[in-house]
Amino acid sequence: MKQFSVFTENRVGRLHDLTTLLKQNDVHVMAITVLDSIDSSIVRLVVDDPDKARELMINNDFPYTESNLLCIEIDDESRLTAVLASLLEAEVNIHYVYSFIKRPEGKGALAISVEDAEVAAQAAGHRGFKVLTQSDISR
Repeated sequence: MKQFSVFTENRVGRLHDLTTLLKQNDVHVMAITVLDSIDSSIVRLVVDDPDKARELMINNDFPYTESNLLCIEIDDESRLTAVLASLLEAEVNIHYVYSFIKRPEGKGALAISVEDAEVAAQAAGHRGFKVLTQSDISR
């Protein structure tokens, strides 16, 4: 699944500008997290239409990078520990985790940045977890 890391100055309203731009163009934010410093912020997000989001960010001066992200469906909070155990067992290093705010079928999901996504996906799959793809969240 694609994650966009959008780089922006840390000022009032900039996150609103980005999310409004996406919403006005029918791109839905499925997962989001924000890292800030004194001068700048990194907005990490997963959307349901990466191609349109990419075009919007280019055309509206939102610098960004793209990376692949492991996304795993979970049905309740207790499954978080089991997901993390499967990655520990496979000796996969986790860089960061954040949750989805919107999911089809009402189930929760985790967005996980890992050192080796292929090994992590296999480990989670062996434990019975559904690894989500872009088509799982696209409309």
